[in-house]
Amino acid sequence: MDSSSFYSIVIIIAVLVLWRRTRAMYRPIKGNGTRILLPILFLLLPFILVILNPKAHVAGWEWVCAGIFGFLLSIPLIWTTNYELRSDQHIYAVRSKSFIITFLIVLIFRFLLRDYLKWLGPETEASLFMTVALGYILPWRIISFIKFRQLYKSRTQTSDNIDLRY
Repeated sequence: MDSSSFYSIVIIIAVLVLWRRTRAMYRPIKGNGTRILLPILFLLLPFILVILNPKAHVAGWEWVCAGIFGFLLSIPLIWTTNYELRSDQHIYAVRSKSFIITFLIVLIFRFLLRDYLKWLGPETEASLFMTVALGYILPWRIISFIKFRQLYKSRTQTSDNIDLRY
């Protein structure tokens, strides 16, 4: 895969993520929040295939560094992802321009890092970048789910208390 098609795919995915995220700020989150965890499942299958690729020559310390780097990238995403209970008793993602800016900075940082690490080879580079992606998507989505569930439980308890009074 040449670099122009790679950049095109990444830009399309980033636009879809931003579009979905900004749309979620205006629509209530349905259900009990399990949809927040779906991107993890979509990322795990390709990640397993990349790890099992025999052409990827990655040392153990490189896997660990990529995972730690991904976790560090997840921290600003975690800080800027919050949920709120609005007057209609539905839970919404908090409107946050800082999330969009943070997401774009993470994306730009990954592009710059990819250009710097071209000497690794395509399979090794892909495996390390999948590890970085899993390193920031996994904690970000899990903590986002926990934040949502805390608000969801407090909403349920509040509505139970209201029902008991009447």
